[in-house]
This record gives sequence, C-alpha cells and structure tokens, in this order.
Amino acid sequence: MSTIKSLDDLKRAKEEALKKRELKATSGAAQVIVGMGTCGIAAGARDTMKAILETIEQDSITGVIVTQTGCIGLCEREPIVQVIIGEQPKVTYGKVTPEVARKIMKEHVKAGKIVSNNVINL
Repeated sequence: MSTIKSLDDLKRAKEEALKKRELKATSGAAQVIVGMGTCGIAAGARDTMKAILETIEQDSITGVIVTQTGCIGLCEREPIVQVIIGEQPKVTYGKVTPEVARKIMKEHVKAGKIVSNNVINL
C-alpha cells in the first residue's frame, strides 16, 4: 500500500477498499480464519489448517480465502476457526479438530448451514 499524503490519496484508498468489500459481498466469497497463536498451535491448529486446505482441494470448493491470525484470546477453546461469508455475521467455532474442520467446510462454507455444536457465543 502506498503512503497517503493527501486528501485525494485518502479518497482513492477508501474507494478501493469499498470496491473490494462490495466485490466480496456480491460474490459470496467466504473467509476462513484459523487462530494460529502459540496456544492454538499447541492445541492442534496446524492439523486443523491442513484439514481445511485439503477439504478445499478435495471437494473443489471455490471462492474461499483461508488466512491465519494470532491469539484470539480464548485459549481454552483452541483451535479456533472463524468463518465469514459475504455480509453475514462472523461465526466463531471452538475445539475445531480436523474432523470438525472438514464438517465446517462442507456444511457451513459450501452449503451455508452453521455447525451449531461447535459455535462459540461471544
């Protein structure tokens, strides 16, 4: 990202961000975020991430952006996965084993049905 030095630069940056947001919402793109802080990794987040990526490949799921983040602050609920689809509210899942990750990808990300057994109510 370039440095913002004027009001015009700020307006351009805002317009670009709004276009990206609109494109994401209209395409229904899903974002899957895996908590990969030290507590998450210790709880098995690497295996969870691997299961997510394998499911995307095996089931040919498209329009999914998978990212990782640091500590989410709920260490006792790790591994944590958050799912955001378009403009829908973010859904946070806890205790996400590789099996649960596959279920989330198939049922929530692909079919639109929230896996209620693992939802963390924030």
